[in-house]
Amino acid sequence: MHRPSSLIELEQQKPAAVQRSFPHWLSRFRSYLLLDPLIFFYTFILGSASLAISFTDPKGGKQHAVARTWSRWILATAMCPVRVVGLDRVNTFHPAIYAANHISALDIPVLYANLPFQFRILAKQHLFRYPLLGGHLKRSGQYPVNQSNARASIRSLGRAIEGLRAGMPLVIFPEGGRAADGHIMPFMSGAFYASIKAQVPVVPMAIVGTFEALPMNTFHIQPREVLLLIGEPISPAGYSVRDMDALAARTQRAIEDMYYANAHVPDPRTHRA
Repeated sequence: MHRPSSLIELEQQKPAAVQRSFPHWLSRFRSYLLLDPLIFFYTFILGSASLAISFTDPKGGKQHAVARTWSRWILATAMCPVRVVGLDRVNTFHPAIYAANHISALDIPVLYANLPFQFRILAKQHLFRYPLLGGHLKRSGQYPVNQSNARASIRSLGRAIEGLRAGMPLVIFPEGGRAADGHIMPFMSGAFYASIKAQVPVVPMAIVGTFEALPMNTFHIQPREVLLLIGEPISPAGYSVRDMDALAARTQRAIEDMYYANAHVPDPRTHRA
């Protein structure tokens, strides 16, 4: 039996009656009155649990397990099942930098729920100031990035490099923020310094479908299947710290190739060619 190879093909195979079975206004009410309050409730309860556990969890393993539970509950509530393709390409027992595009608030739950190992994230500094979320980020050992303070960012990258050398994988969103239109934005090269210095591969990952499920600046969740596509690891061998831009560009091409082959948004690279 043929299995759809992309979200586009999957949507095309759905009967028209199924695609139109849930009115848009009713979908909004479902989100605002049921799904969103449930997600906020999970965040409060499990965020509090993570903060309490942190005082007896110096290595962060229990907090990571709480974050994974939070992520699975959110995806189940949002009715967004995730199909993972390509994980067999990666030796998950060795540290690596996992680089993903960022198009939705659902991206982090997708990664926590589906990457079968503990990891740390490079996250924007301002997220560490949020109630509960900030406490979890600080006490679970995530790395803050202050884009306006190069010295502070270098210190965070130094800690991330130490973590990689000690065997802790790192997750990065090289765009530096979420894309509002579903397209992939230019990658910043700073985080690729860690790959070169620690001599660990970069694993490109494309998250497809979360933009359609929950784009920026809305709380309206539109359930659908999500794809997590994992590409071939990219070795930093032969790259020096002067080649960070080249390594970032190579990773971006790999992610764009996977993303635009499966996403509903058009590939802007075809217009630039």
